[in-house]
Amino acid sequence: MAQTNAKILAPSPAAQLPWWREPMLWLVLGGPLVVVVAAIATAVIAVRGSDPVLSRASESLDSSTPAVQARNHAATPRAPH
Repeated sequence: MAQTNAKILAPSPAAQLPWWREPMLWLVLGGPLVVVVAAIATAVIAVRGSDPVLSRASESLDSSTPAVQARNHAATPRAPH
């Protein structure tokens, strides 16, 4: 009787699903596919939205100038109306 039960529980070759209908395939391949799509989307956003390159000639001010201007503006008293 044990042999007949083993034959019933074994899957038949005709009952196998096509490879694209197998759920385990999508669990294994789904993660890497999502990562590849996200990387391509990130690259497209980076290339399309890149900032222009500035030349060294336009860099006449040192890096602390905006902070100094803001400090002086905050310390300046208000003009009377």
